[in-house]
Amino acid sequence: MTDTPTYGFDTLQIHAGARPDPATGARQTPIYQTTAYVFRDTDHAAALFNLQEVGYIYSRLTNPTVAVLQERIATLEGGAGAVCCSSGHAAQIMALFPLMGPGLNVVASTRAYGGTITQFSQTIKRFGWSAKFVDFDDESAVAAAIDENTRAIFCESIANPGGYVTDLDAIAKIADAAQLPLIVDNTTATPYLCQPFRHGAALVVHSTTKYLTGNGTVTGGAVVDSGTFDWSATDKFPSLSQPEPAYHGLKFHETFGPLAYTFHGIAIGLRDLGMTMNPQAAHYTLMGIETLSLRMERHVANAKKIANWLETDPRIDKVTYAGLPSSPYAKRAMRICPKGAGALFTVAVKGGYDACVKLVENLNIFSHVANLGDARSLILHPASTTHRQLNEEQQEAAGAGPSVVRISIGIEDADDLIADLDQALTVATA
Repeated sequence: MTDTPTYGFDTLQIHAGARPDPATGARQTPIYQTTAYVFRDTDHAAALFNLQEVGYIYSRLTNPTVAVLQERIATLEGGAGAVCCSSGHAAQIMALFPLMGPGLNVVASTRAYGGTITQFSQTIKRFGWSAKFVDFDDESAVAAAIDENTRAIFCESIANPGGYVTDLDAIAKIADAAQLPLIVDNTTATPYLCQPFRHGAALVVHSTTKYLTGNGTVTGGAVVDSGTFDWSATDKFPSLSQPEPAYHGLKFHETFGPLAYTFHGIAIGLRDLGMTMNPQAAHYTLMGIETLSLRMERHVANAKKIANWLETDPRIDKVTYAGLPSSPYAKRAMRICPKGAGALFTVAVKGGYDACVKLVENLNIFSHVANLGDARSLILHPASTTHRQLNEEQQEAAGAGPSVVRISIGIEDADDLIADLDQALTVATA
């Protein structure tokens, strides 16, 4: 018996999930631009629809190009399986869908992307769900927020916009004690910098739009299952532990074991919600992931240099980057993200709201866009854009107050980026 080789991250980011195309020998994963797939016969079709056989039925559910991406992301995260979908926001709904029901709630971090706060505080109410927002630095408050109707705990590994690093080990212990899954948005860190499953997370979500694709071309999302959570330990998760009427009483956890959540995401989530990733988007993301480690190393190196420069600049009040030795999260970042604290942080500019507006309007290399994780350096004023829908108290809690700009450092020449910030700050604070 031959031992299965253990490959490093750099090898897996290129090869995981991909095999030469059996029909043509094509080495790069083809774009399978098709809606449906021919069944061998009626028995084959019935087996697929009964979940007795794995295969392709219809591209709302499964597609060969998307399947490669799902396997690659799951492998890089160290998970059992993954489901890709149309966006990061779609991934968050997909992640909660098997767990929630009317009257149930999720405990979520106050330090989260503004769109996530809006989705959790407003939109999910239409499903009868609710969210309790808590400062995840206050572990006792997190534990106290959990009640008999709580079904998940949600946070970001490196928070958008402030670059705050969550103590995943501590939060995972709280989740375990309550027999609840910890869901971690790992978009900003990527599996290269942080693997939440190693810190006790049960599920991971991604906006693949960001660092995984890395080129600002397509949107996408992913939900990754660790395969370790016991969905049958309590009666809290009937969608996974109890008979499913749509599949003749099949019990997902009993039937599929570690892959129960993943199969449910495809067979129920994608079937009924239809938040499908298209094969061309999957293809672009696969190509992006091939250089993920190389890009993240450059992102982090640039971020360290630029954050250090900004911290000493008299026109700046504060830099939130956890990769700075002065950051209150520096030690935590070294434990949670040993390869670097990412490349996203905020800067408080002297002169407040008006100075921030002038700064973003006078940069030449930095692009003023509502995105992050691009190879290009990006800047945004959250209080007037992504966090505009929040009140000032919520903005401050999320680290996105009126005097704050969010900076996503790209992979350009760091000295050029510093020069661009320098000249724009001169105009902004004149």
